This record gives sequence, structure tokens and C-alpha cells, in this order.
Amino acid sequence: MHALITGAGGFVGGHLCTYLQSETDWDLTGTVFDPAASQVTESSRLQLRRADLRDPFATSSLLEETRPDIIFHLAAQSSVPTSFSDPWETLENNLRSQLNLLEAVRQSSREVTFLVIGSNEEYGAPKPEELPQTERSPLRPNNPYAVSKVGQDYMGLQYHLTYGLSVVRVRPFNHTGPGQSTRFVVPAFASQIARIEAGLQEPVMNVGNLSTARDFTDVRDIVRAYHLAVSKGEPGEVYNVASEHPQAIETLLDTLLEYANVEIRVEKDPERYRPADVPVVYGSAEKFRSQTGWEPEIPFEETLRDTLAYWREQVSSD
Repeated sequence: MHALITGAGGFVGGHLCTYLQSETDWDLTGTVFDPAASQVTESSRLQLRRADLRDPFATSSLLEETRPDIIFHLAAQSSVPTSFSDPWETLENNLRSQLNLLEAVRQSSREVTFLVIGSNEEYGAPKPEELPQTERSPLRPNNPYAVSKVGQDYMGLQYHLTYGLSVVRVRPFNHTGPGQSTRFVVPAFASQIARIEAGLQEPVMNVGNLSTARDFTDVRDIVRAYHLAVSKGEPGEVYNVASEHPQAIETLLDTLLEYANVEIRVEKDPERYRPADVPVVYGSAEKFRSQTGWEPEIPFEETLRDTLAYWREQVSSD
């Protein structure tokens, strides 16, 4: 088996490459947009290729050369705040890249299992009676990133219905862990704590809205879910991947502060607030659990400790 992982140099892609090399005997090709920023290195079973998937000719050539049996399409602009500051860049990047990949698969006439990565952001702001969100929940995207993910989601379904492509779709809820960008809440907190402990920042943490709660899963459990999705998922179907337990952002911060070895003052920063935010979000993974047997295995406290340890190491090596 040969798997292509787009976005292999990113946060989730790096963890997926590590997992697949450990748990399968597949040959792997990973695409990276910026090799200098890649979080993964080549090995005897993992070849990295620089690729701009927005280019249809480059994408088609990539598939002709690699001839994958499975495609994990992780490459995307994944930051909600960034999508507000530059909506078209997010829409163009996320939609065009997937379209080029699906077209290349269709034109190749090869049997390829294609994993489309959606997002719980597609559901938008749930009403209290709509929780937990299921695959039948209405889609009400309230940011440009969410709109791009709805487009990717339904594009995958359309290629399955129209051309018979073996497309499996997932809608992961929030996931975090070692290696994630500081554009996201857990590493934003953890990196500040690490810098404060090292004397590189005043003992003050700048934070955004702490009153929300989100459904967090460790990235290492998420990549295990992606492997199960391509192995046991039903083509044409969509699956939530979620812990099913909302974690309050304020409690998350308090837990990280308990792990700190210095006293830290917390200050709210209006610049860190989103134009549109949702109080509480959590999902149901019952459909995916029934199909694959997947369950999250890593406790959230362990995720927080590991993320803080990662940032302490990063700060000490700078």
C-alpha cells in the first residue's frame, strides 16, 4: 500500500506520518509547502515532496508519479482568525487544492481511497438543545474557514456520487497537542508559560475570551482516527471525530498555570477575541465509534502536560 499525505509538514500531518510509520507497513509520500518549516523528516519509508496543490498540473503530475492507494488530504489553511483577515486566501487554498486532487484521481481511473478533512466549524453556533452536535446537525458556518470546509465536505460527496470515487469524510472537533501553532489556544497559553519560566517574557499572560468551552481531542488520537477512517469508513459517509466532553477554556488555562513553576498574572487582550464566537461546542462520535471502534485514549491533562513540555523544549533550544 502507498499513502499520500498532503500537508505532511504540518501539525497533524507530522503526527500522522509518525503514526503510520509505526503502525503500518505502508510506503508514504508527504507533501510540504515550505520544507524549512516542516515538522517531519524523510525516512526509508517516507519521501517528502514540495508541492503547491493549487497548481492543477503540478498536482496531476504528483499523482502520476506517486500512484497512491490512499490519500489523506490534510493540507489547508486552518486558522479561523486568519480566515477573517484574508477570506479569499482561505477559500482559494482549501477549495482549489482539493478540487485539483479529486480531478487528478478521477482522471487517473485508479482505485484510491480519499479522506476529506472537514471540521466541526461547519456546524457553526449550536443552540443548547442541539448539543451534542451529530452528523445530522444543520450546517451554519459562521466564519470563512468554516465555509471552505463545507465546500470541501460537499465537494468530496459530489465526487463520490457523480464519479463513484471512494471518498470518506470526517468532521473533527478541536484537537491539540505537541507541535501545534501558537495561533491555537492550548499552544498559545503553553508557549507563553514556557517563555515566562525562561525569563523571556514578563510574568503576564495575554488571553482572549475564557468563557467558552470546546471539545478537545489529543492529536495523537485524531491521527489514529484518520487511519481507521480510511480502513473501516464507508465511502460517501461523513463521521464526527470528537471526545464528546467540552473543556472550559478558563479551566484549561488554570490547569496549565498549575503546571507552571512561577507565578503568572492573567490579562485579557481584546485583539485575541474572534469577531464571532460560540459559547459551548461538543460533538457526538457515536457513528464513528460504531463503525470503527475508535475511542480517545489520551487524557486531556496528559495532552496539556505534553504540550507544555514541548514548548519548554522549544524555548530552551532557541
